Amino acid sequence: MADWPFDSLRARLDYEPVELRFGTSGRRGEVRHLSQLEVYINALAEIEYLQSLPPGEGGTRRGAPFYIACDLRPSCTRRVAEQGGRGEIVQAVVRAALDAGMRPVNLGRIPTPALAHYALARACGSVMVTGSHIPFDRNGYKLNTARGELLKKDEAPVNERVARVRAALYRQPFDASPFDGRGDFKAGHRELPPESGEARDEYIERYAEFFAGRPLLGMRVLCYQHSAVGRDILVEILERLGARAIAAGRSGTFVPIDTENVQDELVAAIQGMADRAAAEHGPIDAVASTDGDSDRPLLLGIEAGRLLFFGGDLLGMVTAEFLGADAVVVPVSCNDAIDRGSLRPALEPRTRIGSPYVIEGMERARRKGRRAVCGWEANGGFLTGSAITRAGRTLSPLPTRDALLPLLAVLAAARERGCGVAGLFARLPQRRSRAALIRDFPRPASAAMMRRFSPTDERVREAAFDPLSLTGEEGGIVAPSPSAASELGRIREELQRLFTPELGFSPVAGINWIDGVRVLFASGEVAHVRPSGNADELRIYAVADDQARADAIARAGVAEPDGILRRMERMAC
Repeated sequence: MADWPFDSLRARLDYEPVELRFGTSGRRGEVRHLSQLEVYINALAEIEYLQSLPPGEGGTRRGAPFYIACDLRPSCTRRVAEQGGRGEIVQAVVRAALDAGMRPVNLGRIPTPALAHYALARACGSVMVTGSHIPFDRNGYKLNTARGELLKKDEAPVNERVARVRAALYRQPFDASPFDGRGDFKAGHRELPPESGEARDEYIERYAEFFAGRPLLGMRVLCYQHSAVGRDILVEILERLGARAIAAGRSGTFVPIDTENVQDELVAAIQGMADRAAAEHGPIDAVASTDGDSDRPLLLGIEAGRLLFFGGDLLGMVTAEFLGADAVVVPVSCNDAIDRGSLRPALEPRTRIGSPYVIEGMERARRKGRRAVCGWEANGGFLTGSAITRAGRTLSPLPTRDALLPLLAVLAAARERGCGVAGLFARLPQRRSRAALIRDFPRPASAAMMRRFSPTDERVREAAFDPLSLTGEEGGIVAPSPSAASELGRIREELQRLFTPELGFSPVAGINWIDGVRVLFASGEVAHVRPSGNADELRIYAVADDQARADAIARAGVAEPDGILRRMERMAC
């Protein structure tokens, strides 16, 4: 505080600011720390960064439209008493856009991909205010350039600009600042600009035109609505395509749905909804839903009346096959069934986790001349990196996570093949996955774990044992030094003390460090440990030949108090 002039805004703040950080994609934080000042600083800096870019790199110009939307979290547009009175995040973004000389346009509460589709079609920048799938007490936002998402290469120059904007605002005399001591606007509540429904309508038409006719005629689909921002859009488009859409589970309070961490309790609750719907309307073919901002799908098939959850990475495989993709990009966390099926010839090198990395991989595939390029994440969010033509109809590229395309593609594929949704997935290589997590896991502890079980030589991205061989960036060979061989031997031995035969594990056959610590066992099973990029969470991704074993690996990982992840934590201390 001594570094700031006594009459400056920073000296007069009556709280200690917590700076917003980039996560896996976008900025996220606890609502209690999201003052309007903090949101404004970051949004203004990012918009000014867009204005500094040439048009070919996604730049925008002063005076151009700047599109803004949000999900259904209360803190997006109003203050939340339970979170220290913080909120009205959209209002802060609107003010930042105005002060940057833009023309903010309010597109309302729509899915993240609907906002991106509308803004990209007009070569304009945009911001989606959303906490995505993370808990109610968190929120954030995601900025898109006029060409797509901010990529990892953008983060360093953006952060430099944020630091400059922060310093200028903090040094401003308090009497001249638009912010009060709480970091709120002195002017108080401001109404948002009038809401436009055009983006919502264009998003629906995107899929009504591509899936022309009534390809889902005769299907009954239960739509688990909870608090997903796209809940009514999902019902509308399913009915446009001929399905009977049965809405259920609508919630007036925010429900965080993590499609990578689907718990048995959630499946049981949806099973009850499906049973009641079947009793009233007849047999149900599938259950469809999304996460909070509707960029990650949730799909459950039905077999003998029992719901079956299919992971998002499997949805991605079915969707890519349906679209006839000749290049697919997935992160290292995705199910390795893709390595064993019909998509193997189209598979590009696996990336780190996060849509910016997948987008960069799709761009590399395009530069190699691939024509039908797509990608997806383990959460099911599906991205198209090129125009894709099927049955004479063309779908424009949408290089951001989308939930609607994989849901519709899987249902349409099942209909075309004359099988149920469960039967469709039964045709894939039988590799099953499960993810689980420990919440409120301190990031310093996660970082210590990653260091403990990773080589000090940062060139090494993968190791295979018996005999030892090392792989670096883009598949290059790294010669193992005696010290590296000793270190890797220690890492392998410690992992085998954690993933024991008593828990059903075979010896460690290899380790991948592209993103986190991904352990391959001699049996072919996989256990991948990685800290979340968006919250204080530690995740484990499990892959095995059957669902029960994948579930067991995930449970063993997150068991309290002495599961594998907790033992890794203690070993790293």
